Amino acid sequence: MRLADPTDPAGTPARRGPRPQGSGPWAWLRVCVAGLALLAGLALPAVSSSPAWAAPSPHAYVADNGSNDVSVIDTATNTVVGAVPVGSGPAAVALTQNGRRAYVTNRDSNNVSVIDTATDTVVATIPVGSGPEGVALTQNGRRAYVTNRGSDDVSVIDTTSNTVVATIPVGSMPVGVAITQNGRRVYVADDGSDDVSVIDATTDTVVATIPVGSGPGGIALTQNGRRAYVTDFDSSDVSVIDTATDTVVATIPVGTHPFGVAITQNGRRVYVANDASDDVSVIDTATDTVVATIPVGARPLGVAITQNGRRAYVTNFSSNDVSVIDTTTNTVVGSPVPVGANPAGIAITPGRG
Repeated sequence: MRLADPTDPAGTPARRGPRPQGSGPWAWLRVCVAGLALLAGLALPAVSSSPAWAAPSPHAYVADNGSNDVSVIDTATNTVVGAVPVGSGPAAVALTQNGRRAYVTNRDSNNVSVIDTATDTVVATIPVGSGPEGVALTQNGRRAYVTNRGSDDVSVIDTTSNTVVATIPVGSMPVGVAITQNGRRVYVADDGSDDVSVIDATTDTVVATIPVGSGPGGIALTQNGRRAYVTDFDSSDVSVIDTATDTVVATIPVGTHPFGVAITQNGRRVYVANDASDDVSVIDTATDTVVATIPVGARPLGVAITQNGRRAYVTNFSSNDVSVIDTTTNTVVGSPVPVGANPAGIAITPGRG
């Protein structure tokens, strides 16, 4: 699932402030017009400035595995503003780059629900392989790759027609999936065979298999695509893959049974949800070492980071809520957000919140 320090608003040009009313080359014209209006016994209408346009706050979409729905959290208020019924056993969520569509894997009904995020309703249901777990979308939003844990393959969905256009055999029990920014490579964590399958997206064939730790589940790529971080559930560590050579270059001990993983947009920090130790490990990618451990709820599974990198949202499977982490202090802020039963995957729409 990406969910580094996402881009900061400091990267956008500042708006210029308004000129003083009495300055500028047109000041004399304003005086003349005002004088003419007074002579005619008329009052000048007040010039009102348009209210500043405010972008909607990002929304977090949470797959509630036990209640068969997706909870929608407004990240400005950290409250649930909706719940979307989907298939049976929703496991993971991925959003298109523009945030208009959410793709949700339904593990027990062997399909994918497509949510229109403008109306928060399901607009399509797509049959895929057996036991779909992970899902990722290409940057241009034209393809969705879905891992099918029960059939040991990956379904490729054309998002224009919302139909499966290819099925790719991979390793045993594929779970997590991530796609490079250029859309050329797809990395799949194979839980049953302890490896990562690398798919060439131009041919939809496996071109490499990379041995990692025991029970790989989650996987995330840095924004530049140079590193993949893989959570090894059974060996309680994270394998770091150099994507230029498709080899493991580091193994990082974390908490017990790591699963969800997300990287800030600047690539400096990796957040790992540790299912059995009820905490989140924070990895510094410059040294590939853990620099913080954050206690959260019971059985944290999924993690996603807001676009500006200021908050990380962590789903707690057994406490049925979501913890919100301030990434500046690496502490949990506020109370956990109650959601549906057994929250698992999570994704956040783009925005400045």
